[in-house]
Amino acid sequence: MCQLLADHLPGFGRMEWLPVTGSTNTDLGESLRTTTASTLQTLPWLRGAHLQTAGKGRAGRGWANQPGQCLMFSVALDSPVPIAALMGLPPALGIAAVLALRKLLQTEVRHRLTLKWPNDLLWDQSKLAGILVETVKHPSKLHPTIVAGIGLNLAGASQLAVEMARPIADWSQVAQAGASNDDHPADAVMLVASIAHAWSNALKRMAQNGFGSFLPDFQSMDALAGQPVAVTDQGVVLMEGVASGCDESGRLLLETASGMRPVMVGDVSIRPVSGGFGNAGR
Repeated sequence: MCQLLADHLPGFGRMEWLPVTGSTNTDLGESLRTTTASTLQTLPWLRGAHLQTAGKGRAGRGWANQPGQCLMFSVALDSPVPIAALMGLPPALGIAAVLALRKLLQTEVRHRLTLKWPNDLLWDQSKLAGILVETVKHPSKLHPTIVAGIGLNLAGASQLAVEMARPIADWSQVAQAGASNDDHPADAVMLVASIAHAWSNALKRMAQNGFGSFLPDFQSMDALAGQPVAVTDQGVVLMEGVASGCDESGRLLLETASGMRPVMVGDVSIRPVSGGFGNAGR
């Protein structure tokens, strides 16, 4: 697997794929904190595993998987992005992943793969993948290193949907929909390489042009657009409104009864309008 990936990712300085580990994000974070400054010059690094026993999701959630059912890997990337702009990285990397995977699909079905802000990938409005973005500081570097991890369901979505009581999709369902692009066969190596390469390019794009350059792409894949949503943090509803795209910083915009408001943190959950949102409740 590593040699095949290296063929597709010639600029990556370290490539590892393990039978089992705790968390690839944690592994890379520990390596980055303890390595020498000269070793950091070999970034980007990629680390994946067939089984993760302590995988992490957003907001500290655990993420479990079974061998062969989920593609889980992390990438460590040198970050030229200004610290003040880092809040836009999660949606930017989500956008990059959707664009990369859409290239592996037939044109007529690409619209079915969308992004739920900030970085959940959906297939027909069911969760296909989740992304976790973390920063790691090294004493020798002014800017933190970015560690981005993804868990993409390959199979077993039906059972997982029952267990989690929510819509779940997997890549086998995407393939069954006739989505495979014959020019880019979407095997595991191609999935990993496409996403990793897209993330590397996305950081460069962020550094040069900011999150604003991603806005047209986001509008083409925004799974929440025009939908009533509630923003919650640890189960507490912070605000309700109608999702209305992103601003130049990558913040979700909600049209609420008191006007347009940006969202920086919190879990965004789609929910039916209950009692309306004033002018926003349409």
